[in-house]
Amino acid sequence: MSRTTPATLALDRAGLAYSLASYDYDPNAERVGLQAAEALGVPPGEVLKTLMVKADGKPACVVLASDREVSMKKLAAALGAKSAEMMKPADAERITGYRVGGVSPFGQKRAVPTVIDSDAAALSAAFVNAGQRGLQARLAPADLVRALGAIVALVT
Repeated sequence: MSRTTPATLALDRAGLAYSLASYDYDPNAERVGLQAAEALGVPPGEVLKTLMVKADGKPACVVLASDREVSMKKLAAALGAKSAEMMKPADAERITGYRVGGVSPFGQKRAVPTVIDSDAAALSAAFVNAGQRGLQARLAPADLVRALGAIVALVT
């Protein structure tokens, strides 16, 4: 497994402090984030999932704890949109340049608005996908917010 991805390069360019952890990715896992938390031996709330959505038809990214579900109504409001829906996996892969299960909020092919759930943003440290299935970056969510210019809002 390569430990250099567009996400790790973006983290390095942003000058963020992070550490990498890898685990055996299970493509058959019902919920990838929960499987990652179990494999890493950390609470699910400390592994953040990255979801690609469409808000009023435009791409956006949302980051929240792997054991939480996003409220599309709250997410749309945070983005100043009327509605939000999950993006189709093929569209998410095309827009981000990552495979589903390895989507990172960092190093996507094009920048999109990003929302981080306020509960996740309040953590002192958490894991986010580092741009490859089975590769996670541990960092301060506050750094994620700063580096991505993310909106912090309660979206669960």
